[in-house]
Amino acid sequence: MGPVVVTSAMKGAVQRNFDASVSAYDAYERRTHRFTALARLLGAEMAARAAGPFDRLLDAGAGSGVSTRVLAQRANQTVALDLSREMLRANDGDARVLADFDRLPFADDSFDGVAFTASLFLVPDPTVALAEARRVLRSGGVVGAVAPLGWYTDAGDDIFDSLPRDSRSPTPATEVAHAVESAFSTTTGAWSFPTTAANVRQFHAIPAMAARLFPRLDPDERVQRTSDLLAPLAGTFEQRWRWIVGVAD
Repeated sequence: MGPVVVTSAMKGAVQRNFDASVSAYDAYERRTHRFTALARLLGAEMAARAAGPFDRLLDAGAGSGVSTRVLAQRANQTVALDLSREMLRANDGDARVLADFDRLPFADDSFDGVAFTASLFLVPDPTVALAEARRVLRSGGVVGAVAPLGWYTDAGDDIFDSLPRDSRSPTPATEVAHAVESAFSTTTGAWSFPTTAANVRQFHAIPAMAARLFPRLDPDERVQRTSDLLAPLAGTFEQRWRWIVGVAD
């Protein structure tokens, strides 16, 4: 398979998806505190492998500010970067930058850490973003990423196996991990969270997440189609995430 060509149309679609997702994203976070937990866990893993305290930290794909608030506790300055103008408007970070993490508007060697909290898996070719992360990291700097492994029953079955659609990300967690490993010395692991059918439905009520299932529909229609798809789901489940932390040579 050759390199993935990321067009401006694809980037525009991603931007529109997240511009339309602010309120639904925040509703899911208020219900589950999932992204807060992921940011805290990832920040701890990054700090454990850093050469010292973070002076300047980049929150790449910062969204509405959940991860920014958590990561700001670990650095003198945390820069929130996102492609979505509407997400950044909701972000109350002190330093906010509207930009693509495939083309970072920062000088070489300008950060001690770059965190992709639940964002790197949303791009079709994470190697581009990681090359940029490597460029802006100082020697000994740390990069961290989190990617979803899926939702599972108590018996270990993927809940989407019984549904007409598979749960897909633009880039699977295994490919995210491989991309980090190709550029950094890495450590990886997995986290699991108990969840419910209602929470799964609310996660996919976020237009940007429903786009994983029905990418060609407009936001309202894809959310409705996803709601219909998940309506029969009942019970409790386990949501699994892969984390990867790399250190720059």
